[in-house]
Order: sequence, then structure tokens, then C-alpha cells
Amino acid sequence: MFPTPEQQLAETRRYFFGRAAAGLGTAALASCLSPNLFAAEAGKPGGGIQGTNQPIGEMKEFHHKPKAKRVIWLFMADGPSQLDLWDYKPKLVDYFDKDLPESIRNGQRITTMTSGQTRFPCAPSVFKFAQHGKHGAWVSELLPELAKIVDDLTIVKTMNTEAINHDPAITYIQTGSQIPGRPSMGAWLSYGIGSPNQDLPAYVVLTSRIANGSQTQALFSRLWGSGFLPTRHQGVSLRSSGDPVLYLSNPPGVTPESRRRMLDGVAQLNQKKFDVVGDPEILSRIAQYEMAFRMQTSVPDLVDISKEDKATLDMYGPEVKEPGTFAYNCLLARRMAERGVRFSQVFLRGWDHHGGLPGSIKQLVKALDQPAAALIKDLKQRGMLDDTLVVWGGEFGRTVYSQGTLTKDNYGRDHHPRNFTMWMAGGGMKPGIVHGETDDFSYNVTEKPVHIHDLNATILHCLGIDHTKLTYRFQGRDFRLTDVHGNVVKDILT
Repeated sequence: MFPTPEQQLAETRRYFFGRAAAGLGTAALASCLSPNLFAAEAGKPGGGIQGTNQPIGEMKEFHHKPKAKRVIWLFMADGPSQLDLWDYKPKLVDYFDKDLPESIRNGQRITTMTSGQTRFPCAPSVFKFAQHGKHGAWVSELLPELAKIVDDLTIVKTMNTEAINHDPAITYIQTGSQIPGRPSMGAWLSYGIGSPNQDLPAYVVLTSRIANGSQTQALFSRLWGSGFLPTRHQGVSLRSSGDPVLYLSNPPGVTPESRRRMLDGVAQLNQKKFDVVGDPEILSRIAQYEMAFRMQTSVPDLVDISKEDKATLDMYGPEVKEPGTFAYNCLLARRMAERGVRFSQVFLRGWDHHGGLPGSIKQLVKALDQPAAALIKDLKQRGMLDDTLVVWGGEFGRTVYSQGTLTKDNYGRDHHPRNFTMWMAGGGMKPGIVHGETDDFSYNVTEKPVHIHDLNATILHCLGIDHTKLTYRFQGRDFRLTDVHGNVVKDILT
């Protein structure tokens, strides 16, 4: 007779260590069955074990005192052009339609989309730049609202990555690996320090509506997945129409009381199964069912912006009342921060400007500029910016040379991983500074490079986490978000 699945699993290494309450986070997952064991008082950001300043995930205490309690990442998927937004290069005017000097490119890798071009003509930005703020940071005319708050921003001009195509690049910055399958940053935070609000997920994703005619790359759910971490740590994506989460509403004839009885019964059956086989994913399933039940109350309140005052709504702009817009999602991100959501990401796609960049980018910045600036101002007015870290940027930047036909007022730009611009605000960042410098072509970093591993290490540092110590053993190896790399960028920290 063949052994039963339960007998087979009982012989596995996972079962042995699981039954011994060691390995694979079993003890931490078991806390889901008794939320008060690790949970802070619900709804109060920055709580911890019985109201202390300790985390409530797998970590039992922070590695150092955190400056940030939560992160909002405004992710500009598809790679915004640093040359047309943040990295002012006035000398490029003299290089219009001249070939990029080989001494600048130096044989560096380019994509197959431009590798067949016979020329690489330089394309200066058609947009004007001006200095703003106390320190005179250069900002494009495309971003008038962000220019007004530039003293609250920490601008990093020297971000860089090895990945040159969209999917590996966005996977890399999200998970620390170009190969799919690793946990995303939000999942690592959920695993490491959990969430102070037991009625909302620790990690929430908002995908903004695509502008008409925008060329975009796909966003796969694995980008906010949990990888090899328990699945309860994966991001929850809120939808822009219908129920914010599928099946959030009870079907006709099902009352909250009957749903509660059903969940209790299913939990008992799952617990019995766990007692037999010891698979931690069973506990994840129980936790997810319980979270879904609590979200039936918490999520409708989260997405109901009817009680926001007119001044706040006006600050975010005319699209704020339209679910799925970037403005609406930025406001939801602030509301999630208030409720203790540890990590939220707001995706805005459409920056893949291989052609017709000047016209296309104008449409995107109309959606971006006012809401992004409003989010910073809103958090600041509410006294939340100091302990909320806001991050803005994409997976890579854009080339100085034109892809396709170049004219005085039109050009396209290919992918450029060698340097691109990101900015951060609040949560331990030094405001009003510009970090690093690039060459006259915005092609190479000339001082103070910041790799994406360094970025992720710095974000974790702001949250009180030593990136080398937040690890998870999988297939015989201790994994971490930054792999075996990463250095905290201390120059940009307060």
C-alpha cells in the first residue's frame, strides 16, 4: 500500500522541524491564531508588543531605533526619463543631433531596440528647467507642484541597476533579484515587522488607471508576491471598480453571523489538518480567511473618501474623486498610512517613451504632479511626514540618444540603467538635498552612485531594520532582500 500524503509529509524535513517549533517561521505563524500574542492595539500606527515600540512580525525587536513607521512607494513603472524631469543637462543643447561620443558610451550594453541604429544622436530635453528651493535644485517645468515642495525632497540622481529590460528590472528593484520568485519588499516587511492594524493587510498595492494611448508594460502579481515566505505576507491589490477586493461583499442570503460560523468551522478543520501534517501554509490559510473577514468592515471604510474635507480633495486635484486615478490612489495611500498599513505601493504606468516622448510625457505629468505633491503636503500637515517614508521612481531611466527619428521637438528614448533619478521624502531622509552627480550626457554616474540594493538597504534602515539581519532560510540558504549586497546611504539620512 502506498503511504498517505500525511504519512509522506510526516517523513519530510519540513515536518520534523515544524513539529519541533523551529524553522520556517511556524511559531510566528501560529500567532495568527492568537492575535493578541504579538499584535499592537488595532488602528494605532507604530505600536508593538503590548504597546511598546517593538515590531509585531517575526522580529522581536528593532535592530535600531526606526525613523519611519511606514512606507508609501509611488512606483513609476516603465522607466521615467530623468533627462526631462530631474537631471538638467544644459550643455546638451550644443550636442543636438550629434552622435553620442564613444568615450561616453564606452561599449556599454544597449537594448535590441536601438542596437541596430546606425547612429546614436543626442536629444536634449525640449523642456525648460529652473532652480527651486533653498538649495536651488533644478526641476523641469513639467513638475510645477513638486517644484514648490522641493525642500521636502531628497533627490538621488545616481540610482543604477544592471537590468536593462522592463520585467527583470522591475523584478530586481522589487525583490532584489532579476529572476522571479523572491519575496517583494512589502512581503519582507510584513514578515519582519508586521502591521499595527490587524484589520488591514500590512502590504497593499494600488494600480492606477492607464492614460489613453499610453504604451505600458504588464504588471504581474508576483511583483508584490511573497515568494518563498508564507503566503499571508503577499501584497493585497485593491481594485478600482466593484468591490475593492474580490468577494469582499457577502453573497445574497449570507449574513455576517453565518459567515462567522462558517469561518470558525473551517478554522477548526484546518487546525486539525495542521496538527496532523504540520504544514505552516495551513496556518497562513487560516490567517488569510480571518483577515478577509475583518476586511469586510475595514476596507469599505478605507475607500470611502466622502468625509474628506473640500480643501484636502482640492489639494489632490480634480481626479481625486474618480476611483483608480493616481490622485485617488495617493489619497488612499495617506488614508492607509493613517490606519497603520506598513507598506503601500501606488503604481503609475505609461513611462515607456520609445517614441513621441514630449507629447506623451506631458499627459503623464498632468496625472502625477499635483497628487504626488499633495501627498507630501497632506502628510506634513497631519504631522505624519516625519515617520512616513515616501519613495518615488521607476525601474530605470532613459537614454540621452534618440530612439528613432530625432527632430527639434520630438524624440524617443530607450532604456537606460546606468543612472536614473529617484526622490524620497520624510521618514528619516535629509530634506532639500540633491545626492550624487552624472556626466554632461546623463549617461554615467560621476560621483556618489546608489545601487538599487543600496536603496533597499536604506529603506529598511529607516524602518529600524538591519538589512543583513532580516533573513529567511530557504533551500538550505539564508536569503535576504538585498541578497549579499547593499550599503546604507548614510549621506541622505538625518
